[in-house]
Amino acid sequence: MSGTELLLDYLTRYFPILLFIIIALAFGVVTLLVSYFVQPKYPEAEKLSPYECGSEPFSDARMPFPVRYYIFAMLFVIFDIEVIFLYPWAVVFDKIGLIGLVEMLVFIALFLVAYVYAWRKGALEWD
Repeated sequence: MSGTELLLDYLTRYFPILLFIIIALAFGVVTLLVSYFVQPKYPEAEKLSPYECGSEPFSDARMPFPVRYYIFAMLFVIFDIEVIFLYPWAVVFDKIGLIGLVEMLVFIALFLVAYVYAWRKGALEWD
């Protein structure tokens, strides 16, 4: 095969992917343009005023949050991601055998150690 035939073969294999990307981008752009031109534009003072849950705000929205909220959120994300690793392991469990079981037991043990550590430090307390 010559270089031109290889290039043509390569392009024909990946043309559906390129077409899918172009259609997806076009759909997004067309949707945004249609919504911009079709939406009603009535800028009234009441519509432009800020509100929170249907009522007027009574304090500044930029108040600082306690660090405990951030720690709690980070721990949730970390433990959630660790649990996600259990699914691929369960899918291929019959192929990886005893070594995979031992590795996952070590992983779960480390997970439990981190959980107990966070619990003892009070990082899971909401107050």
